[in-house]
Amino acid sequence: MDYHNKLILAPMVRVGTLPLRLLAAEYGADIIYGEEIVDHKIVKCERRINELLGSIDFVEKGSEAVVFRTCDQEKDKVVFQIGTSDAARALTAAQLLCNDVAAIDINMGCPKAFSLSGGMGAALLSKPELIHDILTTLRRNLSLPVTCKIRLLKSPHDTVELARRIEKTGVNAIAVHGRKVLDRPRDPAKWSEIADVVSALSIPVIANGDVFEYDDFQRIKSATGASSVMAARGALWNPSIFSPEGEVSPDVVERQYIRKCILWDNDIRSTKHTLREMKSRYSSLELPEWKAVVKAESTADVAELYGELDYYRFIKSNSYNRYL
Repeated sequence: MDYHNKLILAPMVRVGTLPLRLLAAEYGADIIYGEEIVDHKIVKCERRINELLGSIDFVEKGSEAVVFRTCDQEKDKVVFQIGTSDAARALTAAQLLCNDVAAIDINMGCPKAFSLSGGMGAALLSKPELIHDILTTLRRNLSLPVTCKIRLLKSPHDTVELARRIEKTGVNAIAVHGRKVLDRPRDPAKWSEIADVVSALSIPVIANGDVFEYDDFQRIKSATGASSVMAARGALWNPSIFSPEGEVSPDVVERQYIRKCILWDNDIRSTKHTLREMKSRYSSLELPEWKAVVKAESTADVAELYGELDYYRFIKSNSYNRYL
């Protein structure tokens, strides 16, 4: 995994599943992060080959719920992000996945209550010793790249000092979201503070924050000096943000996404949540057609609403031989 001059799909909870990752990759994303998955959950899983779909599934024992789904098409570019507060447990989780992903990332920036209450995500930012323990444990025991994603601290000096400590663990790269824990998405990302980190480190720094169109990739790269750039909301609103040929119509992108959800049997809750986020930028969620999506109970229902019912039926009727 090379972290120089790359366009990257950021990790996003509930939406960074296989269909969105593959769609982003088709449009030009070089590296694609999965959604954060907590170590407690992944260590309860077993690896299964899904011959029906042609996927590799990590299924929670007992519940049969698919916690993480991947496939050969993304093996050389998908990054598995772990939510953790314990080095040994993080290693156990990573070892379960390490033969099926390109890299492991530790989430150190999520400000959500579920992460903070478990000592994960942004809660790690105030625990440099624990950060060191987790990252060095992974680097010593894994053969694939290890990275982490952080947010800005209270002062630029504090952020730089933490980044320097992280670099000493031997990680392959560090992603920096240009907002502090208490900042909201509407607050502008502080690109200048990402630049401070870039200037202080020798490892690749991935800049993240306020990338909403293709030209923004070069703008933030020029402003920060970062090795690579990561897009979150902009890529969620329209994954064709990664295409140098320009963005594709949202209606087209939504239908492409739905087709991938059908093909890979995506969880209907994730599908609907992602569609909601995609549509929220371009149209009102009060429209009757969107309310019909909200009421949809299955992927078939959503396929019908988007005019993809024939595709749904074709895939379901050819499930056993479409990879032959």
